[in-house]
Amino acid sequence: MSAMPDLFAEAPKPPGRSARSDARPEPGPARNPAGKPARKQAYTARDIEVLEGLEPVRKRPGMYIGGTDERALHHLAAEVIDNAMDEVVAGHATRVEVALEADNYIAIRDNGRGIPVDPHPKFKDKPALEIILTTLHSGGKFGGKAYVTSGGLHGVGLSVVNALADDLRVEVAREGRLWTQRYSRGAPRGRLEEAGPCHNRRGTTVRFRPDPKIFGDGAAFRAATLYRMARAKAYLIGGVEIRWSCAPDLLPAEGGVPEKESICFPGGILDYLTEALGERTAYTGSAFAGAAQLNGEGRVEWAVAWPADERGFVHSYVNTVPTPQGGSHEQGFRTALVKGLRSHAEFANIRKAGQIAGDDVMDGACVMLSAFIPDPQFQGQTKERLGMPEAVRLVEQAVRDHFDHFLSGDPSGARRLIDYLVEKAEDRARRKAERDKKRANAATRLRLPGKLADCSARSGEDTEVFLVEGDSAGGSAKQARKRATQAVLPLRGKILNVASASADKMRANQELSDLILALGCGTGQHYDGDKLRYDRVIVMTDADVDGAHIASLLLTFFYREMPELVRGGRLYLAMPPLYRIAQGGKVAFARDDAHKDALLKDEFDGRGKVEISRFKGLGEMPPAQLKETTMDPATRTLLRVTVPTAGDLHETGAAQATRDLVEDLMGRKPEPRFRFIQEQARFAGDIDL
Repeated sequence: MSAMPDLFAEAPKPPGRSARSDARPEPGPARNPAGKPARKQAYTARDIEVLEGLEPVRKRPGMYIGGTDERALHHLAAEVIDNAMDEVVAGHATRVEVALEADNYIAIRDNGRGIPVDPHPKFKDKPALEIILTTLHSGGKFGGKAYVTSGGLHGVGLSVVNALADDLRVEVAREGRLWTQRYSRGAPRGRLEEAGPCHNRRGTTVRFRPDPKIFGDGAAFRAATLYRMARAKAYLIGGVEIRWSCAPDLLPAEGGVPEKESICFPGGILDYLTEALGERTAYTGSAFAGAAQLNGEGRVEWAVAWPADERGFVHSYVNTVPTPQGGSHEQGFRTALVKGLRSHAEFANIRKAGQIAGDDVMDGACVMLSAFIPDPQFQGQTKERLGMPEAVRLVEQAVRDHFDHFLSGDPSGARRLIDYLVEKAEDRARRKAERDKKRANAATRLRLPGKLADCSARSGEDTEVFLVEGDSAGGSAKQARKRATQAVLPLRGKILNVASASADKMRANQELSDLILALGCGTGQHYDGDKLRYDRVIVMTDADVDGAHIASLLLTFFYREMPELVRGGRLYLAMPPLYRIAQGGKVAFARDDAHKDALLKDEFDGRGKVEISRFKGLGEMPPAQLKETTMDPATRTLLRVTVPTAGDLHETGAAQATRDLVEDLMGRKPEPRFRFIQEQARFAGDIDL
């Protein structure tokens, strides 16, 4: 399941009282949970902890690389490879070497300009190399002079890798001289040293090993994952050479990964698409491939084909960084294809093409999309989704004319493709009508829970239900919702932990019964996705300890009782803000402390008083603000909950690890939880008990 965002805890609410209660407690001494008078504890300046340098990274690695699991481990390698590829994109390098070595070391080398080693003008006692490796938000990608388009944007990539590596060595070959320096857990182990002349070499080499104290003693790089990553980078820049090597004893037993290989795709993404299609037939005579400028210094490249067997994929990238969750560039590309097909069909007098939608065009297609955008805006440091509304228009305009010419140049292929897509659209409409009929019949038969504020739409298309904690939050959510498509179901307190409860207890639990009844799709072996009454199920809890606990219990319920709902991408976590920041007439909302600090630094100037208020819970948030920040689809942020599937050996292992983790943390046996707490205690801080 997706990792929960960092939640900054508040004191738990007293049982039996809402957040808006006006009741006054009886006078008397404060008491602790055991019922004894609480001791007065001083809270002074000594209790304020200031994290300096790279300490925040080691304290909260999830904020920078998304967690400490295997995926986050490989994200370290991706950060360094992205830096090397930025030199390639900028035209200063032609080769990148990726070597997986013994003892979980990885070395990445490029033949670019090399990181500067001269003293930094602001920190004259330190070379620029050391500043980049030890200081967050430092690098050559802010001003746009050294790099026009790059994957690294925030100046944290290499410094984060350094902070989370127990051993790191960097070599810089620059201007005929070789320089070296070693680091451990973010700190230099010596000064930058000149190692002598190197007239036939240039560029940067970073060799490191992830810190077992962060990732665990058993954490290790996987050759198959790194090899796929190296191949992906090779076809994104036509002609670049990626030299791959792997220690023989680290090669996977199932094969598929060479010990050494020089990877190069002169034709770029079209070469990859041709290789992926193999001998399969497509509806058009050739793939639609090309490249175009994006309003100045950016550009977009694409290659797409529609195979007859409908075994497709969508791989998209921004500045060579993969965007598995898509975003603005995918939306613009999709829109260009749909409009082009409809326009050509109208010109060719092909009926019913107006019902073709984006899902019809993209589902089953083999799509490669690579955009190079100056200063792209990603959602999160892990850069899995592009969030730039202007990119939708730019990509659409760049691709549309090329697609029109492609269709006009192959009228018979265009006719076959449009006929195929019209058939898909009709089949989609037929299945939707059947689902809507089933949902309507189910809603008629069901006696829905009384506290459910249902949406008015009869169809399940684009509808959603918010699961909130308590009547107070439910009241605000009901006022803030869009009645046509948004439903609200308040849940009282913490639901039953289904991982440790019997079937009888589950059936007797009123909150779970109301939830199952409201969704209408059944559980376990009786689950029927066609009967699900909403397109999206959104867990919306307070940003405190109780809210995190309730969200964890709900995630456990869905993972155990409705796994297909989760695998289908129907389950989401809402991201309500924790802070409201105001200065004059300017108002912004922050998800957490890090986001608050970033907003204060970037969005608010030093003129005038800045007021910062912390929300105690959804029930105390005005409905208008709750709508704007958390419930309005146009302005909110949702986290989709995903689980690993059994697609290949790597994913099978991840799926098993997820099952084990849920059982350890939520199951009946306390020993695994105690062991987990012991292992993770060193990462904990600012705990609200």
